[in-house]
Amino acid sequence: MRNFIVSIIAIILGLIAGGILMLLIGSNPIDGYLYLFQGALKNISRIGDTLATATPLVFTGLSVAFAFRTGLFNIGASGQMLIGGLCATAVGLTYDFSRPILLLMMIFAGLLGGALWALLPGLLKAKFNVHEVVSTIMMNWIAYWTVYYIVPGYFKGEFLETESKKLPDAATLKVPFLTEMFQGSYINLGIFIAVIAVIIVAFIINKTTLGFELKAVGFNRHAAEYAGMHVNRNIILSMLISGGLAGLAGVALYAGNASTIQIGILPSAGYDGIAVSLLGANTPVGVFFAAILFGILYSGTGFMNAMTEIPPELANTIIAIIIYFAATSILIERVIKRFWKTRSSKEVVVPDVKKGES
Repeated sequence: MRNFIVSIIAIILGLIAGGILMLLIGSNPIDGYLYLFQGALKNISRIGDTLATATPLVFTGLSVAFAFRTGLFNIGASGQMLIGGLCATAVGLTYDFSRPILLLMMIFAGLLGGALWALLPGLLKAKFNVHEVVSTIMMNWIAYWTVYYIVPGYFKGEFLETESKKLPDAATLKVPFLTEMFQGSYINLGIFIAVIAVIIVAFIINKTTLGFELKAVGFNRHAAEYAGMHVNRNIILSMLISGGLAGLAGVALYAGNASTIQIGILPSAGYDGIAVSLLGANTPVGVFFAAILFGILYSGTGFMNAMTEIPPELANTIIAIIIYFAATSILIERVIKRFWKTRSSKEVVVPDVKKGES
């Protein structure tokens, strides 16, 4: 409950700061936010696009949050996304099975690709105590150049060398009933997979021995080792699961929101996952709703810019401010505690002492 209150306060403060910025550039903040939220939620089609935009962020947020639980900072979600998306695209362009089997194969390939890409940083951390921030950043750029080489070499598009062939309809997460329900939106099955992932991760963290051990390692590695827990194994397993979740984000992005994979682009959703995890207090449910908020801000930016003179970069600024306040949650908690302490002291009633009584 405390984390929820802190996140809400961070969002409110971020929106207030964004409104002040709008005033400074001579725009009306009420109109700005009105058009921003209309752009994301005005009709069923825009709602579908917002959910689709948020879907990869759910996976990358879960990825970062899961690693955080073991005291690890997985900053390599972008590279794991790329490899997961590349593996899923390769399966979709290579095989011609029935759609359910093909989609399951693509999802598994994306999950496995992302997990294996996170394996090396996990091993380096467990065996040699190499800091995961350094190793995962390097793996991001290895993934970048791997995709840069493989896509034009083996899956080159018909018209552009900078992107892969277009996935056939049977190899995408788009389904007619969702497209029709959301009036042409690019929402796809990825949102359902994301909800399932949230439930599974929440169950693992809160209801299993593995989740307890992962949290114990995150709180105090040496104490967990002294208690007989396999610290190195848990570190590697945590990175595998974290990478697999990021790989699913690649499947959702390249086989759901899009139908091709482009070279020369390191997906920003991987880094946005850090912000989503932080705002969601590293909890699966919190991550889901934080991703939805980010989806609203990103989806509504274009409409806000079209209807006003407010630059689209303002949405990124608002997100940055929200994350800043979320990162300084300790200060917000202190303010809340001081407020409640002051209020409680004022409510203390001192009984009257009657004079003359013994």
